[in-house]
Amino acid sequence: MHKRAEKPTADLVAASPLRPHFAVAQGIAALFTPFVEVAVHDLASDSVACVVNPFSPRKVGDPSDLKGSRFADDVDVLGPYEKVNFDGRLIKSISIVLRDAALRPIGLMCINADVTEFDAVRRMLHGFLGAADSTDDAIALFKEDWHERINRFIAAWTAEQATTIARLDRAGRRALIEALFVNGGFEGKRAPEYVAAILGISRATIYGELARLRTGA
Repeated sequence: MHKRAEKPTADLVAASPLRPHFAVAQGIAALFTPFVEVAVHDLASDSVACVVNPFSPRKVGDPSDLKGSRFADDVDVLGPYEKVNFDGRLIKSISIVLRDAALRPIGLMCINADVTEFDAVRRMLHGFLGAADSTDDAIALFKEDWHERINRFIAAWTAEQATTIARLDRAGRRALIEALFVNGGFEGKRAPEYVAAILGISRATIYGELARLRTGA
């Protein structure tokens, strides 16, 4: 049985009903580069329709993991809320509900700002001036997002090991893959490919390590 070929990225972009919003995403990302990433999610296919200035390996066609999300008629903006990138950097995000002519939700535009350096300045000023922190409740929009869970796990694991992804050797990568496997980090449909992209290794290497772990070799 032949495997059905994936639709080319250019075809996915051209066919998307959300294409009119892509220019807005590109404009926002261009204005705030290199600090801002903008992603447009297609709710019908539950996939990424457009991503500009990406911070992570996520690309067009990847799953959005937004199935089951519901948006009230009077809600067009969600957030701001906090996320953590795969490398541990702090991301402040806001999501805009995109609607069709009948005002039905068809997409989500997520604007993600890397505020790591700004947060470091805030904490420095807090320590110097004794200013009070202000906190907002994070919206559980991406509660099923395995990308976020992987990002948080890798950030915590590398911090615990006092290292970074860039400094991991072969043994270190194997240890991280095993830790992810033990903690259910590969349950997402495309989690192996996502982790491979983060670690800068081939998908075959990841699948080989997973086969070894599953057989206990």
